[in-house]
Amino acid sequence: MAAIIEMDGVSFSYGAEAEHALDDVSLRVNEGDFVGIIGPSGAGKSTLAACLSGAIPHHFTGELFGSTLIAGKDTCDVTLTDISRLVGSVAQDIDAQMVASVVEDELLFGLENFGVPHDQIEDRIARTLATVGIADLREREIATLSGGQKQKVAIAAILALEPRVLVLDEPTAALDPVSSRVVFETLADVNRRLGVTVIVIEQKVALLSSFCSRVVVMDHGRIALSGTPHEVFGHSDRLRAIGVDSPRTARISNSLVGDGLVAQAAPCLNVDEAHALIRSVLAGVPGVTQAAADDPEPSPHIPTRPHAQGADPILTFRQVGFTYPSGGASVTDLDITVYPGELVGIVGQNGAGKTTLTKLLNGLLKPTRGKVRVAGLDTRETPVSTVAAHVATLFQNPDRQICKNTVLDEVAFGLELTGVDPAAARERARRVIKRFGLPAGEAPFSLSRGQRQMVALAGVVVMEPDIVVLDEPTSGLDYRECMTVMETVRDMADHGSAVIMVCHDMEVVSDFAERIVVMADGRILGRGPAADLFANTALMEAASVTPPQVIDLSVRLARDVSPAFAHITEVSDIVRTVKELMGRA
Repeated sequence: MAAIIEMDGVSFSYGAEAEHALDDVSLRVNEGDFVGIIGPSGAGKSTLAACLSGAIPHHFTGELFGSTLIAGKDTCDVTLTDISRLVGSVAQDIDAQMVASVVEDELLFGLENFGVPHDQIEDRIARTLATVGIADLREREIATLSGGQKQKVAIAAILALEPRVLVLDEPTAALDPVSSRVVFETLADVNRRLGVTVIVIEQKVALLSSFCSRVVVMDHGRIALSGTPHEVFGHSDRLRAIGVDSPRTARISNSLVGDGLVAQAAPCLNVDEAHALIRSVLAGVPGVTQAAADDPEPSPHIPTRPHAQGADPILTFRQVGFTYPSGGASVTDLDITVYPGELVGIVGQNGAGKTTLTKLLNGLLKPTRGKVRVAGLDTRETPVSTVAAHVATLFQNPDRQICKNTVLDEVAFGLELTGVDPAAARERARRVIKRFGLPAGEAPFSLSRGQRQMVALAGVVVMEPDIVVLDEPTSGLDYRECMTVMETVRDMADHGSAVIMVCHDMEVVSDFAERIVVMADGRILGRGPAADLFANTALMEAASVTPPQVIDLSVRLARDVSPAFAHITEVSDIVRTVKELMGRA
């Protein structure tokens, strides 16, 4: 295949004194490729996307070396308009990219600005909406759409311009697993049927491994690894050192190879592959089908600690309901009890009512039915400012709660608002900033999105609240940042804060939440220990939730291979069980 993109020795810095955001990058992408780009925050992924879209050199100023050719044209020699006819970009913040209030107008905006003849516009709109599968949304107001629907509108608006390359920067960061997969299926269909070259920056490695023909790993502005998903994710240890996660199934197969339990083989990228590998390894081993399950090893993430012995609940929902005046998604009959020191995950697809639940919790919404009590206070009768003294909230989008000029000022701001002496507030803020490894004197908006998320979380942590509400705390974070955030969250629970975590990353929920609440259509479908509910296939299907890979694998292995795999939630326990069963041979 002919190359559609050729980067040769590209280096870029955002100023004469700044470090290189890209450092001698050479990359070839063939027409029709589906390429995934991964790497830790600050690795240069978004800068690479800016080079591919022409934003560098035409929008961002700095020092640029090397050349980037798009369809044979050097981006320095053609206009940004010319590049945008070849390359369509979907930004990380979809709401910031939208320019219209109605779906049809969003597509019209680009078509009219590109001077598409009027007699072609109707066909382009109808065809593109059908291609992306949102023809029924044509007349809808964008503000009423779910996150997944907005992503598809953004993709449709770009596809209507008929680009040859589509570049997307973390398109599923705010989406649930089902919606994320739908977006990738849409991209795969566009790639396969229309021949559009797709380049997607993403942290969800399991998705990339399922859809991409090639994965590029970036580190410190350079390309550290490049190859097929099987080739790249065979290097789990190196990826971990860089700060990039691997699919849990790849960790399992790589560990089996490393322990000499199976011959050298390509890593397993999904549950089907891991199931087939382990089943073949254990085939013929005597007594496997009768082996009883051992008690699983304690999770290294979830501590075995008693909770709230003799304590009163810090949060209760009793038959709580709420309906938006405009007729938006409502919640009905919510019953929840949370004690100090608990870490509870709230899971469900976009639109399940999770965000409404958190707004009822922090007093921003008052229940129309039932009662919410926070630290003994009825939120319907208590001012929001009083509730806020007990509840700290991390928003899904950190940019909506950052307002100061330096990281230190931002983290200390909440304490100062509650009357803490400024000097004491700044000292407490410095300790938290040091724990997160953040630059105290930098402007928050000069940092990457992942770092801004950590700044916002630091502003929550420093408050030492009774209840912490986290709305997608790991969105946009790399693996290392994710672990830092979640270990900090766990530490807050250890010190007595009740943590309510809305999260679409089921692996993180499985690792850290002691119990979960499963929601769909504004109702609670189930509540209980995370491992038990994730293993409930019917419940997961009813809630449109994709269970964590390890739990899904353990359920299937317990059913098809040996009961010894029942109730496993950790990679290490899968490997240990295989080793013990093979010892029977």
